[in-house]
Parts: sequence; C-alpha cells; structure tokens
Amino acid sequence: MLTAARLGAAALTAALLTGAAAVPALADSPSPSAAAVPEGLYGKGDPTFDGVWRQSLALTALAGAKVTPADSAVSWLTGQQCADGGWPSFRADTAAACAAATEDSNATAVAVQALVALGGHQDAVDKGVQWLKANQNADGSWAYNPGSPGDADSTGLAVNALLAAKVDPAGVAKAGRSAFDGLALFQLGCAAPADQRGAFAYQPKPDGALEPNALATGQASLAAVGGKLPVTNTNRTDAAPKALTCADGSTSAAGSAPTAVLRADSGETAGAYLTAQLAAGGQHLTLTTPGAAPAPDYTATAWAALGLIQGGHPQQAAGAVDWLAKEGTAWTKGGTDASATATLLLVAQAAQRDPASFGGDLVGQLTALGPAPKATAPASASATASATASAPAKGKKDSSVSQWWPIGIGLLIGIGGGVVLSIQRKRGPKP
Repeated sequence: MLTAARLGAAALTAALLTGAAAVPALADSPSPSAAAVPEGLYGKGDPTFDGVWRQSLALTALAGAKVTPADSAVSWLTGQQCADGGWPSFRADTAAACAAATEDSNATAVAVQALVALGGHQDAVDKGVQWLKANQNADGSWAYNPGSPGDADSTGLAVNALLAAKVDPAGVAKAGRSAFDGLALFQLGCAAPADQRGAFAYQPKPDGALEPNALATGQASLAAVGGKLPVTNTNRTDAAPKALTCADGSTSAAGSAPTAVLRADSGETAGAYLTAQLAAGGQHLTLTTPGAAPAPDYTATAWAALGLIQGGHPQQAAGAVDWLAKEGTAWTKGGTDASATATLLLVAQAAQRDPASFGGDLVGQLTALGPAPKATAPASASATASATASAPAKGKKDSSVSQWWPIGIGLLIGIGGGVVLSIQRKRGPKP
C-alpha cells in the first residue's frame, strides 16, 4: 500500500535501517525530468515510481464497479511485465530487457490481483506468481526489490497476490518457511506491551526489536485475515476482533516464542490492535515523521478498513470508512490522484457504500483519469454531474514526487528510528 515518493522513501528507509548514506539515491530524483505519461495509463503524474501500482489499483477498483476498461489500459499493464514474470515500478522502454534488480514485488503483487479481477490473463498471472515464488526470501518473507531484507508490507502484498491467484500461501515456502511464516516475523506478540500486541513492524530494527507501524499493520492485516483485492467478504461477526491471549505477559497461550503470533491468531489480533488505534485516533491512523506534526495517514486507514472488513468486522471498520468518506477528498486531491482515488473506491466497495457519493463520485473521477472505457455501469444523473465537475484538468499531476521532497530532506535531517516507514508507500528500488 502508496502516496509518498517511492524512491525517496526507500532511500530514507535504507538510511534509517542500515545507516547507509541515502544521498546518491536522492540525487537520482526524477523531479527535474519527469517521465512522459504513456497513453493508456491512469493518472497524469510522473509514472516512474508508481505507474504499475496505480494502474493496477485503478483497474482492480473499476472492475469492481463493472467498468470495462479500454484495451489500451489493460495492454499497458500487461506490456509492463518482464520476461521472467515480474513487474518493475515502471518500464519506459518495454523493448529493453528488465534489470532484475529493479523488479518490484509490490508492483508484481498488485498487477497479479488486477489481472485476476479483470479475468482472461491467466498466463500473465501464472508468470507473476512464479516470479513471486522465485523471489521469496529464505525466511519466507518478500522484499520490495529482490535481494533485500523482507518487510511486512511487501510480504503482505505477496500473500494477497497468491490468494487472488488461488495459490495457498502456506504451501509457498523457502527453506521450510512459508509465506505466512514470513509475515509472522513482523508481528508483535506477547513480548510487546499489551497495547502494541498484534501490530506489525515494517522491518525489525538492527537489534531485532519490532516497532508498530501504522501502514505495515494496515496492509499486513489484509493478508493476515486471508484477504486480497478487491475485498468482497460479506461475512460478519458482531463481536470485536479478539486480542491476543498471553500467559504471564511473555508467551502466547500456546507457548510459542515471545514475539511469535500463531497463524490462527494473527488476523484477529491485528484487527484488535487496529480497532483500538482507530478509536484512539478519531477513527483514523496517524502518520508521524521527525520534525513534522502528526498527520492523518489516509493510506494506512484505508488498508486498516479493508483488513477489518475482510476479517468479518465491518462494524469496527465503519468509523474509519465514515472518516474516509468525509475527509478523503484531501487525499485524492479532488479525484486527481489515481492511486488514492482507486484505493478509496476499493474501500467504498468493500464497505458496500455508494461510490457515487463517497466524498464525490469515485467511479467517475477515476474513469476520467484514464482512457475512455469500453463500457460503464449505468450512473445516476447526479453521479454524472459530480464526475464532470470533479474531472481533472489535462496535465494536472497526481502522486507528485516533488511534493514529498521536503519531507524526505527533513527525515534525513531528523532520523529517528523507523518512523519514516510510516510514510505512505511509494518507495522505489533500494540503493
């Protein structure tokens, strides 16, 4: 889950986790010469860091809205796939072979889910799944780019993709460690303070400690409850998510290792943590960065809502869904940010809300950001008027890298633990 500059956040993450200098990666900023926006791509901003990501989310969300996309939109996504089955964040020249190091597990995971939602692309889906299997780490996790340490977000997204492709993550393993084992590496268990149990860290700190991360928890929670995009679960329980049961505050009731959460407990305890955090935060999660005031984390809140709904707890997600409907326009920039608009539409669909009046007409807004679709679902007159009024001007950028650049510099100046990992995910390849 991706609204801050992918490359900048990756470089900053590397600096915080390893102490390595991030300046070379930051110096490669595309801001001075943004890539041209290809025909068929949703969104008007530079696609260098999020082209495949935003296209995949858009196609997944529009499929749920019964919109038949233009052939050019689908062929753009399939044309981005590399010969070995993976997807990079963006391929400017699809005639050139992909560099393996630039292939992106996050892009691959959401592309697989989009193509499953669209149907009719089994070969591309199978190749994407094989790429994910081939690039699983020995501990069962996935990294953003192959060869790096795994993280909760990337591992969760890979699990989502496997589930979408009807592949059991429990059977996808390296060195005896399954995808679910990899996800469990990042979840705080009974060794953590009670109010942190169930949360996910983005990655362990150098000393192995796990620190709760809002976005990591939101995104990983969907995988922990066995979910994928789009979320279509209509099962529900009246009970709140069950918090982790611990014996003596140090081990789980089943006697597992102090930081381990059993697979059977993972989704519920993540949901319990998210429910408590949403209640404490005014029904949204919070982004905290060094040198900046705490701010709402729209992306993390959206993924938290998706995880809770998939887990059978729409009642606990309802407050966050209401908050997103009311406040989400600031996130989507009035429907001009393709990634945010698509994610918000996925939330509205999962919550069975009317997307035509979810802070605007989300289907109309998202459709206006891409090529004219082959067919659309019938829309009300009010929805059509809303879409026309909110359609972006030609050339208006979404998901801008430059708007996040000052935050990146501030983070480098104010390095503090893993806080940068809460930045909403538009990371690029690690330096």
